[in-house]
Amino acid sequence: MRKLQSQGVHHITIVGADRQTSIGFWEGVLGMPFVFEQPNLDNEAESHLYFDPGDGRLITVFTNEERDPDATRTSTDIGAVHHVAFALSQATFRQAVERLDERGVRHSGVKDRGFMDSIYFEDPLGLLIELASYRFEPPAGFQHADVLLEAHKLRVERGDHHIDRVHLADAIELLVTRSRETLSDDRSAKDPYS
Repeated sequence: MRKLQSQGVHHITIVGADRQTSIGFWEGVLGMPFVFEQPNLDNEAESHLYFDPGDGRLITVFTNEERDPDATRTSTDIGAVHHVAFALSQATFRQAVERLDERGVRHSGVKDRGFMDSIYFEDPLGLLIELASYRFEPPAGFQHADVLLEAHKLRVERGDHHIDRVHLADAIELLVTRSRETLSDDRSAKDPYS
């Protein structure tokens, strides 16, 4: 038996209400360009809107002009989606509270997640949205997941409750040490100031 190996999220499709509510939120609030639209090929009563979340992949929304927006919280029953998270640069993230406040959007405020910062709020249809911003950049040749895997190993080894900045910094150092050669015989930390 062999796996079906995933190589990333292709797209996420959300059941929306009307077309303008979707465009207003996904492009007008989250800044995702509305890149194309066609009929839902499995349900001709619906339109299928496509938005670029910033990495060239897609968020798509099924819309129907007969559906009205309902802000009741989207189900969080077992098997349901709890929230959808989108990456923001630190520069944009630091403006997020102000920009949500300008619209009167209720939100969680900034949440410290150790390895990232988060803000939560609901879309016009009650879907919980997370704006997330990593507190680190992976070294060249590595992805965020590589750093998080190493940081997790360090956190567990040290008996710490959750990943925090020290685990990230030490994980990045480990990845660089393993992946980059040096002419030095001793790569240990030094104090050339004493």
